[in-house]
Amino acid sequence: MLKGLFKKTVQLSAPMVGQIIRLEEVPDEVFSGKMIGEGFAVNPASGQVVSPVDGEIIQIFPTKHAIGIKTKEGLEILIHVGIDTVELKGQGFEAFIEKGSQVKAGDLLLEVDKAYVEAQGKSMITPIVFTNPQNYKSIDVNYGESSGIVCEVKV
Repeated sequence: MLKGLFKKTVQLSAPMVGQIIRLEEVPDEVFSGKMIGEGFAVNPASGQVVSPVDGEIIQIFPTKHAIGIKTKEGLEILIHVGIDTVELKGQGFEAFIEKGSQVKAGDLLLEVDKAYVEAQGKSMITPIVFTNPQNYKSIDVNYGESSGIVCEVKV
């Protein structure tokens, strides 16, 4: 192992107001089985999605239901709003960023019409997944209310 590797910590605030829950509680086996990566989820109280970190938008799906962010430390974060929301084809989602945008923690990324999504029979539970496991050593999540720093990742 390279000396000095994994000496920094990336702190994440909650991308949505709500309850921070374990990834294993997500009602989708791709996320609960950690097939994409480790992380946590938010059971949101509203549809506003903000950046949990400073970084660059490296991906936004055409359906606006998922966003990828990369930090300067190389951590890649997927925010996947809701379960099976890709099926809504972008309806109920409004994006305020595009690929290549530089964002700061707290910047507005998306507005989601939570009532519309739920009326379509979709869960709003939002997984936050670290998609490049080779770039982090450990994850420490504060479960419960989504206030302050909810996750620290050693990179």
